[in-house]
Amino acid sequence: MIRIIYSWKVPPENLELFTQTWKRTTKQIHKNVTGARGSFMLQSDSDTTAIKTIARWDCLEDWEQFWQDSKPSQMQAMHDLAERTSVEIYNEVEDFTK
Repeated sequence: MIRIIYSWKVPPENLELFTQTWKRTTKQIHKNVTGARGSFMLQSDSDTTAIKTIARWDCLEDWEQFWQDSKPSQMQAMHDLAERTSVEIYNEVEDFTK
């Protein structure tokens, strides 16, 4: 398993629409893309424009295939509402969440 951490700067006036767009996009990716396990969103307490979306994937190869094939079409609406400031890849070592 891997986790992909996307960092976003979302203007306050776009936050609600960005969240709705992210939900719709995440559901579509999870349903239609091999290896996609879903995602969750975090908002900074000290800077409400700072958003992290953290996706879980079966393996790096699945995410790389998605990224290569679908990035522009699948995630464009999110890019229209916010600036993605970074993408980080982490190997999942352990997960004790329920």
